[in-house]
Amino acid sequence: MAATGENRPIADLLGGLVSDISTLFRKEVQLAKVEASEKVSEATGAISSIAIGGVLALGALGVFLAAVVTLIAAFLINMGMDPTFANALAAVIVTVVVGLVGWSFISKGLNALKATNLNMNRTAASLGRDADIVKERL
Repeated sequence: MAATGENRPIADLLGGLVSDISTLFRKEVQLAKVEASEKVSEATGAISSIAIGGVLALGALGVFLAAVVTLIAAFLINMGMDPTFANALAAVIVTVVVGLVGWSFISKGLNALKATNLNMNRTAASLGRDADIVKERL
């Protein structure tokens, strides 16, 4: 005589429950791995943004600084300013402007790396639902 839904022995029911829970947690681990991989990809993109911002800021300082400083200094000297002071002031002006542009890229990357952006919300929600289901079955 085959055991039907209500007539199944408790051992069979518990065995089925353990099997279901085991399968459920294996799938949850797989989901966590996929979600962690996605978060690592996001972090890699953010780090790339930081690196690009840093390279651009350094490149801008290295390539444009001398030319722009020279132009600004020449303008200030033509306005009657002392050449030494004009060169120093031009260097400060260029440094501040280029530094702000570089910082904007670095800030964008840092914001993307905030811990709240790296939370594995889907996995946490799914595990919470699974825990509720297990509680209901027990």
